[in-house]
Parts: sequence; structure tokens; C-alpha cells
Amino acid sequence: MQDSSFVQLFPQQASTFAWQVDALYGYLILVSLVFSVPIILAMFYFSIKYREREKYAVPKEIHGSMVLETLWSVIPFFVSMSVFITGAIVYFNQYTPPDDAMEIYVVGKQWMWKMQHATGQREINELHVPAGRNVKLTMTTEDVIHSFYIPAFRTKADAVPGRYTYMWFNATTPGKYHLFCAEYCGLNHSGMIGTVYVMEPKDFDNWLSGNTGGETPVQVGKDLFENKLGCASCHAGGPQQRGAKLEGLFNTEVHLVGGGTAIADEDYIRNSILNPASQVVEGYQPIMPTFKGQVTEEQLNGLVAYIKSLSPNAAAAPAAPAAKKPDEKAPAGKKADEKAPAKE
Repeated sequence: MQDSSFVQLFPQQASTFAWQVDALYGYLILVSLVFSVPIILAMFYFSIKYREREKYAVPKEIHGSMVLETLWSVIPFFVSMSVFITGAIVYFNQYTPPDDAMEIYVVGKQWMWKMQHATGQREINELHVPAGRNVKLTMTTEDVIHSFYIPAFRTKADAVPGRYTYMWFNATTPGKYHLFCAEYCGLNHSGMIGTVYVMEPKDFDNWLSGNTGGETPVQVGKDLFENKLGCASCHAGGPQQRGAKLEGLFNTEVHLVGGGTAIADEDYIRNSILNPASQVVEGYQPIMPTFKGQVTEEQLNGLVAYIKSLSPNAAAAPAAPAAKKPDEKAPAGKKADEKAPAKE
């Protein structure tokens, strides 16, 4: 539980990797002190010892020392490499979500955070999570760049328009923690704050069961896919299927027109819905219409969740979007009058 009765030097450590971040910062501070204090003291010492004593004095010639020059090159090199290696380890621990993480969708908007659990519960500026369980946030934004920041968890990630970003954590201590937007996002940026409630697993399960939030993201996506957007007319399978096959698609390699390839992660599916002509699947025609401006971010999350559910055995998507090749064309191509969002 965060205590606001006094100013803390560091926030409480409330996630599994919070101590790693603090240890890294402690090491950086120590290295800074070890180098800066002797240098500053030497500056004062030499300024006094070698002050001018007589006008136009000719100083003694000083010859270089190979040992000294080697030491002041080798020691800083190993120190800087230790910082790099330690930082890389902490970074990859923080931004590589475990495969078994519980997924929550987050949409940033001036000036609020909107969350939806896989079971359908929706929250605004509040996030309830269980202690001791891996939680993955799949984030995007409706307008400008925002930054989802939980100081007690020592984790932060930008939510960027037009793509998905990810962060994960495993909260260790039940309590109430601050949530901030750490990226200036307009006039009321300072008011874009919220609260993360970490609960005991049993209490969290009770909270879920007592807060039915209507349709789950998968149910929302299925309704859009089969009824409201007409995607099933081209992607439902069968001999008359005109759109690319979606069953078993998620997190697999897709071959595109022009010879490029792409990994069918969340960003690929999203881009296939909004910009279908940019990634046309090999063997299909670029006939799918764009759905940009026709679906909200929450509806996009639902469509992505539904298409992911068609690949139940797929591994978790990469923490960072796969790089696309220069000649890559992208989303799924369809045939003639196709109405459905292409998730190839």
C-alpha cells in the first residue's frame, strides 16, 4: 500500500522486477560517485598545488605513463560494459511478457485510461489485478501518445496511436498504487491519473464474478465479425471463401504478395483491418475495403481478440512488433466484393 503521509525517496517496491530497477539505479549512482568525487577533489587539490607562484615560470616536462593511460581506458570500459549488460538484462525482463500472462486491453484517451478485462469487465482510470499473477497490458490510444506509468511497479510504456504496445508486471503486494500518464498529452495531462488495485487472488476472483461487464472482447469481436461488419462472408471458410484463412493464423509467418513475409501478431491483424491493401496475402486479391474510421479502438481490440481466439494453441505474440521487410506489401487480400476486415 502506498503511504502518502510522507515523501519517500523511492516508491514502494511492489512488483517482481522493481528491485532489479532499483539495484540498477543504485549501481549507476555508485559509479557516478566513485568517478565524480575523486575527480572533483583532484580538481581542487591540483588547482592549489599547481597554482601560479611566479610569472613566466617554465614548468617541468612531464612524460606520459603507459600504465596510467591503459588503466584509465580499460577500467571505464569494463564499468560502462557492466552498466550496459545489467541494463539490457533488466530491460528484457521488463519487456518480454510471459506466455501465461493474463491479458488486459488498455486504451488511452485525452484524458483518461480505459481498461477491459478478458472476461468483459470495463474500468476507467482504475485497474484491478491479482497479486502473484503475470499480467500483460496490450495498449493503444485514440488520439495522441500517452505513457502508462506505475511507479511502484517500476514499469512504464508508451501507448502510441495506430499500433499496439505492451507491458507486463507481476504485482507482489496487495494494496492501492498510483497510475500516471508520463507523456505530456495536452491541457489536462496532469489530471490523467488513476489507481491500480492489487488484490489477493481469491478477492480478485470475487471481484470479477461480482462485476459482470457484459460482453467479453472475444464476444464483441465475434459479433462484429459475423454480423455488423460482414467479415464472415469472406473469411468464414468453405469452398467459396474469398478472404485469407484466419483459423490458426495468429503468431504465424504470413507470405505476402511481392515476396515479403510478416508475423501475424496483434499489430499485423490491426493493420489488416485498417490498411488492408498494405499487406496482401499471397494468393489473394487486394479487394478488401478499409475499416479505418468505421470501428473504434475498443472494437478493434475485440476483433483482434476474436481472431486470436481462432488460434488457441498459438504462442504469445512478441513483445515488440516484428520488423517488416522493405518490399513487404501487407494485410490480407480478398476477392471481389469482400466486406470483412482482413486478418491475414
